[in-house]
Amino acid sequence: MKQLIECVPNFSEGCNMVIIKQITDRIEAIEGVRLLDVDPGKATNRTVVTFVGTPDEVIEAAFQAVKKASEIIDMRTHKGEHPRFGATDVCPLIPIAGITMDEVVVYARKLAERIGNEINIPVYCYENAAFTEERRNLANNRSGEYEGLHRKLSDPHWKPDFGPAEFNDKVALTGAIAVGARDFLVAYNINLNTTSVRRANAVAFDIREKGRPVRDGNLVTGKIKKDENGKEIWNEGSLKACKAIGWFIEEYGIAQVSINLTNISITPVHVAFEESCLKAQERGMRVTGSELVGLIPLKAMTDAGKYFLRKQQRSVGISEEELVVIAIKSLGLDDLKPFNPKEKIIEYLLANENDAKLVGMTLEGFANETASESPAPGGGSIAATMGALGISLATMVANLSSHKPGWDERWEEFSIWAEKGQALKDEMLMLVDEDTRAFNHIMDAFGLPKGNETEKAARSQAIQDATRYAIEVPFRVMKRSFESMEIIKAMAETGNPNSVTDAGVGALAARSAVMGAFLNVKINASGLQDKVFVEEMLAAGNQLQEKAKAMETEILEIVNTKIS
Repeated sequence: MKQLIECVPNFSEGCNMVIIKQITDRIEAIEGVRLLDVDPGKATNRTVVTFVGTPDEVIEAAFQAVKKASEIIDMRTHKGEHPRFGATDVCPLIPIAGITMDEVVVYARKLAERIGNEINIPVYCYENAAFTEERRNLANNRSGEYEGLHRKLSDPHWKPDFGPAEFNDKVALTGAIAVGARDFLVAYNINLNTTSVRRANAVAFDIREKGRPVRDGNLVTGKIKKDENGKEIWNEGSLKACKAIGWFIEEYGIAQVSINLTNISITPVHVAFEESCLKAQERGMRVTGSELVGLIPLKAMTDAGKYFLRKQQRSVGISEEELVVIAIKSLGLDDLKPFNPKEKIIEYLLANENDAKLVGMTLEGFANETASESPAPGGGSIAATMGALGISLATMVANLSSHKPGWDERWEEFSIWAEKGQALKDEMLMLVDEDTRAFNHIMDAFGLPKGNETEKAARSQAIQDATRYAIEVPFRVMKRSFESMEIIKAMAETGNPNSVTDAGVGALAARSAVMGAFLNVKINASGLQDKVFVEEMLAAGNQLQEKAKAMETEILEIVNTKIS
């Protein structure tokens, strides 16, 4: 698997896009890096940039961006709502694929050292890249902000990890930078129906993990209480892995709770939203929506969609696209401006638009492509398509049953079946294209050079590897199609009786998918030299085929009995 890391530098400029364009041009100039998102904020006077790529290339792009920012952003004149202490304020690296956090820490420190030595900017390493526990927290490193940087650099305790430890003329221009390695962080703002920063802060203190200090008398100006050891006493907030402050956004004329969710497996976005709604309501305010800064993983959106559907006692077994729409509307992500999932969800941005998919075609286009003189898509892809359509029918019956009047108490029963069906449908849709790719791999292997013995051996091995995979893919279609028949049978037995024939057609499609895919297993097996593997696959395939035929008979008996 290719190693991928994400970099999300925050630049202290959110108004002049000419400046930001000069910085992002440096990022896009590095081959092996893809710029995913540029998110400027006028009130914060800050732009969050997101790019992803292979490690060495990401480090180079980050270095060039920081260098350019140091040349064209003057911190002496910078003003903004967000805490900051440098032209490039923070530069975190995040593991995305094929790389561990420990490996990312090495890259982060390598970048930090280079920035300190070559650009002469004071660098503090934070989160997992920190050298001391105190410096893990970004807020500690950035305390005092730019205005307090002169004093901070004169304190030996706050000597930077890399770069100059003095506030010279160069540092006066650039400020300092925090370079870190962290888990995926979601920057997320809650919109309130108030203009009061104080009240927004109250909600922020209610929810953030750090909470608020316990005071004598007045909750704002009272003296902070201390324990017998002289340590300040704090009441923790209600959400773990959550940092939050309140601020006023002049651009929209509202106050917001600005949240950083540092681990969305601990506190998901929808939990932060719901808790903010609760705390705001307790203080006489209302949440009108929310705002995503930067990108978000797809799972965070689909999890949110499922959460809100369950609150409505509705089936969660709907398509990914529908789940995302539910999440957008429920979280009010389009409250302040349009929310485009293709621009904000990281998996959608990473998808290769040039990688044409059969499943993305119209039905007419897919049929025409199948009927053309091209050998692919062929029977394997069509078998996977039949399997996808068969389980889609069962999933439809589950969703109809979940919403059937008079069956309200059974919504969750059918929702569980529908969710299982959606998962199988999505996998078989993927296999529609994967079968064609497997066939193309065989053709590519046959096209390899064979001019000498080394080339012949490599070509022969490539053909065998591709052939083995071309057996495994249709066998996977067989397994998933047979698994779908359990759901189809359940829907024929217990689902909405008005849709029983849909379950019957689903059974016919699923059985045909099993048998059709087995034909592809058998024909591809004839070209594989590993006879032990071939015998195992053929035996397992025969067994699955017979089970599918028997299950089809059972389901059709149920369907015909109910019809009559």
